[in-house]
Amino acid sequence: MTALVVAAGATVTTLLGGWAAQRVGDRRHLVLGLAAGLMLGIVCFDLLPEALETDRGKFFGVPMGLLMFAAGFLVLHVVERSVAIHRAHEGEYRPHTHAMTTGPAGGQSASEASQGLGLIAAGALVGHSFLDGFAIGAASQAGGTTGTVIAVAVISHDFADGFNTYTITRLYGNNRRRGIMLVGADAIAPLAGAAVTLAFTISDRILGLYLGFFAGFLLYLATSDILPEAHTSHPSRVTLALTVLGAAFILVVIGLAR
Repeated sequence: MTALVVAAGATVTTLLGGWAAQRVGDRRHLVLGLAAGLMLGIVCFDLLPEALETDRGKFFGVPMGLLMFAAGFLVLHVVERSVAIHRAHEGEYRPHTHAMTTGPAGGQSASEASQGLGLIAAGALVGHSFLDGFAIGAASQAGGTTGTVIAVAVISHDFADGFNTYTITRLYGNNRRRGIMLVGADAIAPLAGAAVTLAFTISDRILGLYLGFFAGFLLYLATSDILPEAHTSHPSRVTLALTVLGAAFILVVIGLAR
């Protein structure tokens, strides 16, 4: 029951993050700059270190967590290029899109492909939140101070998860309704993950590989899409400062939690 109560706290902060992302108006570039910083912080100070600590296996002398990190980055890059998405930014190029033909019966536009990629990215964040809940349940079973440390970390950064889930969904062209639905799924995921710990556990090896892959996935989104988009229409020092602040915030949260 303690694990479920803590997971409920993560649900609340996730919903607050999604709510905040919807109220930005014409300050979207500031939100994107902050979101990129939060994502970079989560990758560098949370996901990647955890992946390396959880799975210490190596391949050709390289930690498996780092190999999966590179794989996550490259898989998303290949997928994005394969569906012929070319996000031309205002002020740099003349706006245009490419269409991806699927056969004589019709085709799928680049816009539709981009929306699908956004849903996949948001879905990955939902999966991450599920594992957050799982971590809460596992830590509670371990006893001691472990449960408290994990709870502080999860509840704090699930605000960023909710914020990023809505932002990413909308950034890739999905409508507001889809964004809200994904935030709702992201909010429920910690509770589901905590409940699952009553039945079985995930091996450290699989968890470590997943965390490394997901870290590469997020890094690609932050550096290839969100940061360029943040600086397209409103390049400013404030946006840069918010990116740095977002990364620093996650560093402090994770450092204090540990």
